[in-house]
Amino acid sequence: MARPKMPRELQGRRKPKNAGRAIARILSYMEGQRLKLFIVFIGIVISSLAGVAGTYFLKPVINSVEESIKTTGTIGSDFFIKIGIMALVYAIGVVGAYVYSRLMLDISTETLRKIRVDMFAKLKRLPIKYFDTHVHGETMSRFTNDTDTLREMISQGIPQIFSSCLTIIGVFVLMLYLSPILTLLVAITLVAMFFILKIVTQKSSHYFRRQQKEIGKVNGYIEEMIEGQKVVKVFCHEKGAKERFAGMNEELFEAAANAHTFGSVLGPISGNFSYMNYAITATAGAALVLFGFADIGTVAAFLQSTRSFFQPITQITQQFNSVISALAGAERIFELIDEEEEIDEGTVELVSVERKEDGSLCETDKRTGVWAWKDAYESGEVKYTELRGDVRFDDVVFGYTDEKTVLKGVSLYAKPGQKIALVGSTGAGKTTITNLINRFYDIPSGEITYDGVNIKRIKKNDLRS
Repeated sequence: MARPKMPRELQGRRKPKNAGRAIARILSYMEGQRLKLFIVFIGIVISSLAGVAGTYFLKPVINSVEESIKTTGTIGSDFFIKIGIMALVYAIGVVGAYVYSRLMLDISTETLRKIRVDMFAKLKRLPIKYFDTHVHGETMSRFTNDTDTLREMISQGIPQIFSSCLTIIGVFVLMLYLSPILTLLVAITLVAMFFILKIVTQKSSHYFRRQQKEIGKVNGYIEEMIEGQKVVKVFCHEKGAKERFAGMNEELFEAAANAHTFGSVLGPISGNFSYMNYAITATAGAALVLFGFADIGTVAAFLQSTRSFFQPITQITQQFNSVISALAGAERIFELIDEEEEIDEGTVELVSVERKEDGSLCETDKRTGVWAWKDAYESGEVKYTELRGDVRFDDVVFGYTDEKTVLKGVSLYAKPGQKIALVGSTGAGKTTITNLINRFYDIPSGEITYDGVNIKRIKKNDLRS
C-alpha cells in the first residue's frame, strides 16, 4: 500500500504558542556560557547607565554656561571640565556596548551550534513514520529559516530589548528627579501610546506566527516537486502542481504582507508619539522656566531625557517582530527535538558463530560466514538459532492510521534461499510489506518471524543488518 502523505491542512500545524517555555529552552542551551552572559549583563548595564548619566550632565553643563556668561561674560574652565567628564561617560558606554555586542555574537553562534547538533541527532533517532508523515522541506525549514530568526533574536533582539528596558527605567527615574510635573505629561502620553501599540502587536504576532508556518509549507512543497519532477512530467501534472503552488504561495503572501504591514507601523506610531510628547514637554518646560519653577539646564536635560525615553521604546517595538518570529521558529525547532523517538525493546542479537563437531553453535569473534540469533534469558541460559532466512507472515493486520486498515489477515512465507516477487499495481502493498519486514512499523495484530523468532524480540539494528 502506498505510504500516506500528511494532509495539507495539517502540514506545519503547531502547538499553542508558549513564549516562556521556548525562552527557558533557549536559555538551557546557554548553560556553559554563564561567564560570557555575566559579562554581557555588566556591559549592558554600563552602556545603559552611561547613556542616562550623559543625559543628566546636560543640566550642570548648560547651567554652568548660563552662570558664567551672567557673571563674567565668558565661558569658564568649569564648562570644559564638565564637557570632558560627559564625553568620558559616553565613551565608557560605547565600550560597554561593543563588549556585549561582540560577546552575544559568540553566544548565539555556540547556542545554535548545540541546537543544530541536537536537531540532526534527533533525526537519526526518529522512526520512519515521522519522515513518511512530514514534508522534507518543512523539516529543512527548521534547520534554515527558523534557526536564522533565532540567531537574530539571540545576538540582537534580546540584548537590545534588555538594554532598552534598563534605559527606560533609568531615564524615568531621572525624569522624576528633574521634574515630576513634566514626567506626569510623559506618563499620560505613554499610556495612550501603549494602548494603541497593544492592539497592533496582537495582530502582528498572529501573522508572524502564521508566516513561519506558511514558509515551512511552501519550502516543503518545492522540495517535494523537485524530487518528484520526473513523476510530475510523466503524468503531465505540471498545471496542477503550478496551481497548488500558487495557492500556497498566495497564503504565504497574505500572511507575510499582513505581518510586515502591522509590524512596520509600530516604529512610526512610537516615533510620532515621541515627537508629539517632545513638543508638549518643550512648551510646558518653557512655561515653567518663565514662571521660575525650573531652570534652563533642567528643562534641556529633561527634553533630552524624553528623547532617550521614547527611543528605546521604539527599538523595543521594532525588535518585537523579530522576537515573535524567532520564538515561533524556536517552537518548531523544539517540536522536532521533542518528537517521540523510535523505541527498541528487542533483546535477540545477531552474532557470528561457528559450528562444533557435535553440530551445536558457539559464538565467536571471528568472521565465519555463519550467523545465528542469540537469545539470552534472565536465567542465564543462552539459545542460538541459526540464521537461515525463513521469513513468515502469519495473519498480519496493519494500517498506517487507526482509521484505515491496508493489510487484512495477510499470511505468506519465504523459505531459506527462495526468491519471492511481490507484483501488483501502485498501492497494492509491496512497499508496506517491505517496511514491515524491516520493522519500520509495528503491526497491531498477527506475527512476523525470522527463523521462528518474532521480529518484535529482535534488536532493530541486528534485524536490519
